[in-house]
Amino acid sequence: MQSQPANIFERAFKRLVPGGDAGAGRRAANESLTVAADLPEADLDVVRQWIDHCLAENGGQVAARNRAAELGRTYLTLSRQGRIRFLGLLAEHYGVDEARVGREIDHWQAAGSGQKTAVAQALRQALEPSRVALLKQFNGVPSGVKFLVDMREELLGLRKEHPSLQPLETDLKELLSHWFDVGLLQLEEISWRSGAVLLEKLIAYEAVHAIKSWSDLKNRLDSDRRCFAFMHPSMPDEPLIFVEVALVSGMADNVQALLDESAPTQDLEAADTAIFYSISNAQRGLAGISFGNFLIKQVVRKLREEFPQLKQFATLSPIPGFCRWLNQSDADTLRGLPGGEQWLSLPPPRTPEQLDPNGNNEVRRDALTRLAASYLCQVRRQGNKAQDPVAHFHLSNGAQVARLNWLADSSDKGLKQSAGLMVNYLYELPKIEQRSERYTSEGAIAQSSAIKKLLK
Repeated sequence: MQSQPANIFERAFKRLVPGGDAGAGRRAANESLTVAADLPEADLDVVRQWIDHCLAENGGQVAARNRAAELGRTYLTLSRQGRIRFLGLLAEHYGVDEARVGREIDHWQAAGSGQKTAVAQALRQALEPSRVALLKQFNGVPSGVKFLVDMREELLGLRKEHPSLQPLETDLKELLSHWFDVGLLQLEEISWRSGAVLLEKLIAYEAVHAIKSWSDLKNRLDSDRRCFAFMHPSMPDEPLIFVEVALVSGMADNVQALLDESAPTQDLEAADTAIFYSISNAQRGLAGISFGNFLIKQVVRKLREEFPQLKQFATLSPIPGFCRWLNQSDADTLRGLPGGEQWLSLPPPRTPEQLDPNGNNEVRRDALTRLAASYLCQVRRQGNKAQDPVAHFHLSNGAQVARLNWLADSSDKGLKQSAGLMVNYLYELPKIEQRSERYTSEGAIAQSSAIKKLLK
C-alpha cells in the first residue's frame, strides 16, 4: 500500500460538509479510537463495536462519517498484522445476512404483482454485504476514496496468502468500478505549468520509462510533447492513468532518441505522427478497472483537433514478457516457431538480454526479432489472447502489430525484459473498432506485411 500521512483523516474532520445532526457530528468528531498496532483480540472487539456504530448511523449521517474517518485514521496506524486482522474482520463478519435474505425471498415468493417492485428492492438491499455500507461512508469523507483505492491495493497483495479476504476485495472492486466509471472521469492535459503536486505524482507514477530529473520531465512536457491523464473529482491531484505523446515525423524507432534532452524540438508543422511512448496506470488499487482504451481514443480525438496534419497514431512500446518467456521455453517449443532454429543454433550461453561479445549479432538480431514476432502474434494465454500484457492492451483497443525495432531500448531494463526490442502498435482510425472486435471475439491479431514476413 502506498504510504499516506497519518493525519489524512484528521484533516478530513474539518472539511466535512455541514448537515444532519450537527451537534451529534461534533460529538462524534471528538470521539477517538485507540488500539494497539497489531490489533489484539480485545482491541478487535473495540473496532467491531465502532463499525457497528458506523453502520447504525447513531447520531445521524454526519456522525457516522466522522466515525468512519476516525476508523480510517486508526487503520493507517496499524502494523501489517493489525491490518490483516482488521480486513479479516470486515471480510468474515460483515457479509450478507443470510437469515434476512431468506426472509426477503419468502416475501418475494408470496408477494402479489403489485408488491413485486418494493419487495425486489428489499431483496436487493438484503443481498448487499453490510461492509459495503461501511465502505460507502468513506465516499463522503475527503480523501476517503483514495483511502479505499489504496486499501484495495493492499488487499490485492494479501489475497493469495489470505484467501479469506477475497470477498472483501471483490466487493471493493465492484464499488470502485461504479465510482470510477469512465463517464465520471475528466481528461486533463498536464503541462509544465501544472501544479507541483501533480508534476511530482507524474514522476512517482511513471512506470514505463523512469523520469530521472526535473529537466527530464520538462523535456517530456516541451512544445512538441503532450501528456494527458484521466482524473477523478474525488482525487483531484491523483492521476489514474496517463499517456505521454511525442509529435514527430515518421514512426519512431528508438526511445533513447525520443527522450534525448539535447535533441532539437520538433517542428510541429512538419510533424505527421503522434507516438504514444508511455502509458502508466498510476493507481494499483484500480487494477482490473479498465479505462485505458477510452483514454487513447479521447487523446487521439484531441490531438486531431489541435494538429489536423497528423496522419499516424502509433506507439513505441516495450515487450515486457519477451525475455522471460524465451528463457523459460524448451527447445521443442522454440523449434516450432519462426526464428527458433536460428536461436538454438547459437552457441551457449544463449541469453537474449545480452549481445554476443564474440559476434553473431546479425544472427542474433534475425533470430530474436522473428521470435519476438512469434511471441507477440502466436503465443497465447487462456482465452486465446496475446501472452504479452502490453500487446493484449493495444490489441484489445484495436491496434495493429506494425513493426519491431532492434535495440530500440538499450537501457538495462530494456535489455533485460526484451533484448532491447520495442514494437510499434499502429492505430489506423477507420479500422480500430473492427480490429478490436475481431481480437476480442476471435483472438485475431492484426499484423502489418513486415510482421507477416517475419512469421514465415
